[in-house]
Amino acid sequence: MLYPLKFIPIYKTYVWGGTKLAGLKKIKNGRQISESWELSPISGNISVVANGFLAGNSLQELIEIYMGDLVGESVYEKYGMEFPLLLKFIDAAQPLSVQVHPGDEVALKRHNAYGKEEMWYVIEAESDAEICVGFNQDINRKILQESLHNRNLPDFLNFEKVKCGNVFEIPSGRIHSIGKGILLAEVQTASDITYRIYDWGREYDAKTARQMHVDLALDIIDYSSHRAYKTEYEAIRNSSSDICRNRHFSVKTVDFDDTVIRNYADADSFTVYMCVDGSAVLECNGKSETLIKCETILIPSEIDEVRLIPDQRARLLEISM
Repeated sequence: MLYPLKFIPIYKTYVWGGTKLAGLKKIKNGRQISESWELSPISGNISVVANGFLAGNSLQELIEIYMGDLVGESVYEKYGMEFPLLLKFIDAAQPLSVQVHPGDEVALKRHNAYGKEEMWYVIEAESDAEICVGFNQDINRKILQESLHNRNLPDFLNFEKVKCGNVFEIPSGRIHSIGKGILLAEVQTASDITYRIYDWGREYDAKTARQMHVDLALDIIDYSSHRAYKTEYEAIRNSSSDICRNRHFSVKTVDFDDTVIRNYADADSFTVYMCVDGSAVLECNGKSETLIKCETILIPSEIDEVRLIPDQRARLLEISM
């Protein structure tokens, strides 16, 4: 019988990373961690189980053995051996590059891979923290190229002040960048395709320069300015609140200070919990696991019900297909 599965985090270090994740993950020596890949199907970075009798088995091996019992029959029918999501925590001490991701059609043609769409949930933010998402006015390909040549692209970017609990959806084609002083959870499709177009001057320094992908990005960018980029929602205590629902995945928040019972009997999907505040115990099938801030757990599809028991108060992201 399957049980709630924890996986060994895969840590990534980039030039913009901070030390908050290291502290939350109880890693000594103040190690810089930019991203913690909590649940990954990406080749070369496939997650491995950390708990229970399946410890040491990879996510891919689990799907081979348990198929729909793990991911849901409809999910298995659509995606087969490929787990459809990549889940991360991201710690930005400096701004990430301004980037954009292709959709499925372009990604399939260019890379024989799925496209990338993502959602951000802000866990912590310094008082002056900002996220760049989209443009502050309608522009076009020529204006973008000129702004890159003149090094004044930020004049055309839309910046949003952020605080804990803010949610942003990033569809393919929308330019974006996480600003400094932000810790967030990222839910995304199972793709690692990123086109960088601007890197805040780091691209002009031999010590920090990374590959840019402007030519690839130009024909996939949404050049329009949109009225609202931040997702508005109301968190309901001891219940769930929808914060993202698209053709790829669904995300809710569960904010609770009392025991909550979540029923998945009709879901036909796995469920993932990412803890974004506090801590809680998850009980199901006679098993229990503790989940603390910036930890993640996978609930297999065959499990119909989970009891969430907070240590005072907790907030989880609940992710499914």
